[in-house]
Amino acid sequence: MHLAAGGDARAFETLVTRYRGRVYHVALAITGDESAAEDALQETFLAVHRNAATFGGVAFRAWLYTIARHAALRSRRRQVPVPVADETLEALGEAAGWGADDELDGATLRTRLAGAIAQLGAEDREVLALRDLEERTTHETAAALGLSLQATKSRLHRARLRLAAKLRGEHHGS
Repeated sequence: MHLAAGGDARAFETLVTRYRGRVYHVALAITGDESAAEDALQETFLAVHRNAATFGGVAFRAWLYTIARHAALRSRRRQVPVPVADETLEALGEAAGWGADDELDGATLRTRLAGAIAQLGAEDREVLALRDLEERTTHETAAALGLSLQATKSRLHRARLRLAAKLRGEHHGS
């Protein structure tokens, strides 16, 4: 990043190449729309390029994902909101199949997982992308979302339950 900040075009290209896929997936998880995610991706790297000289030497990935998150959130705000039902934990748990012992093979699970994630609300996709797909710690996820640790854990738990419910419903043909 320091080379890119100094005007090294190859260094900047290397950053884009290295992080393009990850930034796109975070943006897609937040926006739920491929076109909006692509827009957020481009906006992210434009902002990185514009602000390279002000990069203060903090952890680059955290800085990059913060920029990407803000770009995706701006894109998401331009979309039509979809209302989300407020389920109880018990209802979510039952829908997720607590206590069930169904198993799926790896390829089937990956296919269903992608479809189920796409059906989730934006907040659920966002917390799952940061914590589970990008493998950030819960503390890092909370900081990226601007939430308390407890609120992040609660949001993550509910998102995982909703995801399990989507997978289970799809598995049983509901």
